[in-house]
Amino acid sequence: MHRLVEIARETVEKYVRSGVVISPPEDIPSEFLQKAGVFVCLKKNGALRGCIGTFSPCTEHIVQETIANAVSAATRDPRFSPITPGELADLVYSVDVLSPPERVLDVRDLDPKKYGIILQSGQRRGLLLPDLEGVDTVGEQMRITRMKAGISPSEPVDIYRFMVTRYS
Repeated sequence: MHRLVEIARETVEKYVRSGVVISPPEDIPSEFLQKAGVFVCLKKNGALRGCIGTFSPCTEHIVQETIANAVSAATRDPRFSPITPGELADLVYSVDVLSPPERVLDVRDLDPKKYGIILQSGQRRGLLLPDLEGVDTVGEQMRITRMKAGISPSEPVDIYRFMVTRYS
């Protein structure tokens, strides 16, 4: 198990059992001391159970971002009830570290297997991670992201793409 995934698991288990947020470990690899957006996703029996993240960094470094988002994925994903102690043994974790988003002017520069997208219209913004099961076309990726952001199909949007390094 990758160290970031171990940190996410330790965070969720400690928080769900005791309400305590762990401190970052002493032995943080140098590549995780930089800032980046991070998503933590939890699955149970192959189905999504929680997934929360940040488009851009909100904390000092990737490990702190992972800790904060692991707590949120376990307890604050509005699509699910909070994780219970009885579920902890059944969870499978993944941590996605996002590259900085780059503006896209032509949808031909998108690939749902390679790039995640951010769509923005005014103050509304939606994000969809790349390489998701069942999302095989740019059209489907755009439709889902618009829906998540509450942006109608006819509204103009600014499009950004990003890549992720996925740890599981």
